[in-house]
Amino acid sequence: MPAFNRYKILFLDIETVSQKARFEELDETWQHLWADKTRYQRKDEQSPAEFYKERAAILAEFGKIVCVSCGFFVEKDNTSVFRVRSFYGEDEQLLLQDFASLLNHTFYQDFLLCAHNGKEFDFPYIARRMLVQGIALPRLLDISGAKPWEVPHLDTMEMWKFGDYKHYTSIKLLAAIFNIPTPKDDIDGSMVGSVYWEEQNLKRIVHYCQKDTITVANVFLKMQHLAPLEEAQIIYTDAE
Repeated sequence: MPAFNRYKILFLDIETVSQKARFEELDETWQHLWADKTRYQRKDEQSPAEFYKERAAILAEFGKIVCVSCGFFVEKDNTSVFRVRSFYGEDEQLLLQDFASLLNHTFYQDFLLCAHNGKEFDFPYIARRMLVQGIALPRLLDISGAKPWEVPHLDTMEMWKFGDYKHYTSIKLLAAIFNIPTPKDDIDGSMVGSVYWEEQNLKRIVHYCQKDTITVANVFLKMQHLAPLEEAQIIYTDAE
């Protein structure tokens, strides 16, 4: 596996929810758009309303981002530390503007982005929601027309595939394989919607998102034959 400079990688994870708590809250036009978009994905017995609760959060046209957590390695006092920062809130446009500002900072211009299943989910989802919110795409996300070797994205799931494009492996499974503490010890992705809409506990989602980001970094380290992070190496800086 190629060696990558961990000090030039921004690791990230996002958490998403449906734009409305329930299908019935969509206006008639959007209800029809949802039904049409998902007609080949739904089981015969599933209504659009039932499927909305299950899947709306993962489709950028019908979902929204409530948290982006990212982290990067830096040397401090001759020790490698991992700085974690989260952008979260009810205002998706504001949190994405703040995240875009971070990506546009000169410090990150020669960085790679890394996420688990990021090429299929996190990176395109962020880009789509930025466009919906009228935000110009930072260079690290604006890959239209780029050649494969020009795309500044790493994906730990793709790294684990070794060219086997039929193979899906969850971050939870990779954490278990590499003996890394699981990020799913409180909630998992299927629970984020209810925690957001019913519990209204965004901080719980942020904490879960941060743990996923740290796990992605640890999986990457193990694949590079490096020791995983110790808790003392992790520094948290929140941005609301």
